[in-house]
This record gives sequence, structure tokens and C-alpha cells, in this order.
Amino acid sequence: MLRAEARRLRPGTRLPSSRVLVARHKVSPVTVARALGLLAAEGVVVTRPGSGTFVAERPTKAPGPADHGWQAVALGDRSIEAGGVAWLLEPPREGVVPLSGGYLHPVLQPARAIAAAAARAARRPAAWETPPLGGVPELRAWFARTVGGDVAPADVLITSGGQQSITTVLRALLPPGAPLLVESPTYVGATAVARASGLHPVPVPVDADGVRPDLLAEAFAMTGARALYCQPTFHNPTGAVLAAERRAQVLAVARAAGAFVIEDDFARHLGIQPGPPPLATQDADGRVVHIASLTKATAPSLRVSAVIARGPVAERIRATQLVEGFFPARPLQETLLELVSSPGWPRHLRAVRTALKARRDALLAALGRELPELQVNRPSGGFHLWARLPDGTSDVELADAALQGACW
Repeated sequence: MLRAEARRLRPGTRLPSSRVLVARHKVSPVTVARALGLLAAEGVVVTRPGSGTFVAERPTKAPGPADHGWQAVALGDRSIEAGGVAWLLEPPREGVVPLSGGYLHPVLQPARAIAAAAARAARRPAAWETPPLGGVPELRAWFARTVGGDVAPADVLITSGGQQSITTVLRALLPPGAPLLVESPTYVGATAVARASGLHPVPVPVDADGVRPDLLAEAFAMTGARALYCQPTFHNPTGAVLAAERRAQVLAVARAAGAFVIEDDFARHLGIQPGPPPLATQDADGRVVHIASLTKATAPSLRVSAVIARGPVAERIRATQLVEGFFPARPLQETLLELVSSPGWPRHLRAVRTALKARRDALLAALGRELPELQVNRPSGGFHLWARLPDGTSDVELADAALQGACW
């Protein structure tokens, strides 16, 4: 009613006082204050302290759509393809059960615990100050203990989520135009970042035991690449865990090539069965750049991660983050520290492990019953099952048909 009244009046007209509006509409003063605040946020009214509330000036309509054609020339032919990443983040249509998501189902996210941790963190005056550039010291120490081995807090850089960590690391390690070895298949967000940074992803096949060291050595020799991006534990999307003997072989191959290994440990806390120690714990010469993320085990917007590196590469990564984004928001760092330090954190991880096992087994049973001809893996952690389609079947056409069928 107030919105309609304001739109009928001329700009600059003073609205009735709050006392008059309370009496006229028979509502509380709080309701009137909230309504006026909402209209002010929408730009319908303006409030002048000591004078009252007035109808705001109405914006004039633009004469027509602007011509943005000049931008095509200025931007050149470089493109950034975000389709695959955007598709992963788009909410599903009504009636569709998404099987491609990369986050816990909302019922498994520790929303109340995060809210309580955020409230405790926000009450600290220091939570709104500039954090140490490497991150809150206690959080760096927690990540170092969690990764294990001889990782020290000084080796840890707190970052703004796993995706941003991949971006920062790739830009720090490789110049535009350089090749980057990646597992095939691999996480689409990593290849999108690589291409957006001007790198050339080179696929190296993965089997049930992870990336194949023999083909990895060939790829390094043929391309001269100086980095491998991999997910050795609960690989996305196959769920594979790099076999113990291959872990040493991958590090040996990278050592012979004089290359880095970027270890994306995004699913460390999603193990139905405990995963092996990170590659970083077997690294004696600073070859492994380890990305440790907690977003997958918490909630999509708790975007705090860590990059663990040693030697000159650590300084390069720190400098790149500083130039690109200064530092992750300290309230988020403090919130994550409160969460992982609370007694409820181990209970949450146990609950997630139990739920993932039940859901994996339920999906396996359903696929065995409805599609017995499919060859499906049985992952020991992570979010995904990997099914081999019958020869000649297009995965794209199958996905499109499933979406169309769900909307009938």
C-alpha cells in the first residue's frame, strides 16, 4: 500500500509521519519502519533525518539499448569458457535429481554448527582486522596437522576456496602458452581455469588405480610440461584412489621431468573408508603443491582452503594471491577455525561418512536392479559413481534424454 501511494505522488512529496501511518494502517511502529526501510532500499523513497520521508526522484528511461558491438573488437579473440562450471552450479529443474553436484546435500551440511561458529567468530574484535597475509596462524597450524608428515604451519597459505586455489597455483607455476598435464577424465573446473589462463591441458589416461605412470612419463617427455594437476584420492569423477606403488612412481616421474605435482585433495574428508596419506607427505624436495579444501565437507559458501608448498614456489604462490585478491576474508577464516576446533566436528565427519556409504550403496543397488548391464565402480569415498555406458552410447545424448524425460 505504501509503495502504491508513493508511486502516485510526485517526487519530493513528503509522506505522512510514522505515527500517522501506524494509525492509518493499524500496524506496529516496527512494521512501518521495516516497510519504509524496504522502500528506501528499492529507491522508491528517501529518508532525510529530522525532516521525514519523501518520494524519490524517478529515474529517466534510457532512450534505447546501448550499442556494445565495439567490445568485440577491443576484447579480441580470447575466450573464457565457463559453460561446464556454470552447469555444475545451476540449480536443478523441478523434478530433476542432480547427480553431478559437488557439494553435500543440504540435509548433510552442518548449517547450524557453521552459524554458531560464525556468531562466535564475529564477536571477536580482531575478526574484522587485516589477517596475517599467510592466514590466521591457528588455522594454518590446523591444516598442517591435518595433512600430516613434516608439513609445518609456515608451509601453509590460507586461500579462498579450492577453485580459487587452483587458479592461483596455475598462474603462479606456469606462464601462458605452457602445457599442463591433467588426468583423463578430470574435474572440468580445472581445465576451464587452465584454458582461461592460456594454458594447454594435455590428457593422461586414468584407470581403476589412478593415473598411469608409464603414460605420464611419455606425456612429460613429449610435451616438456612442468606440472601435473591430479586428484590422487577419491578422484573426480571416477572415484579412483591412486595405488600405493603408483604414488612413488608418479613422484619419481615428476622428479625426472623436473616438474611439479599439483595435488588437489578436495575430498579428503569424504572418505567412506580412510584414504591414504597425501602425496605431500611423501615429498622430500618441495615437488608437490598440495591444495586442501574443506568446502566439500561443509557448505558451498564456506570458501576457505589451504595451499601447502615449500621453497621458492611457495613465495610465488603467496605473491600471486596477494596481487590477485589480497587475502581471504578473516571472518570466514575465524569461522572455519571455530568449526573445526569444536567437539562437533568429528561427529559431523562420522555422520557424513555414514550417509555417503548408505547413499552409495542405495544407488549401486538401484543401478544393479534397473540397469544390470552397466559396469559401475564402487568408490571408497567422494561423491560420484563412475559407470561405463554400452559401446556406441553418447553420454551427452543420454543426459539430454534424461533431462527431457524428467520434465515430461
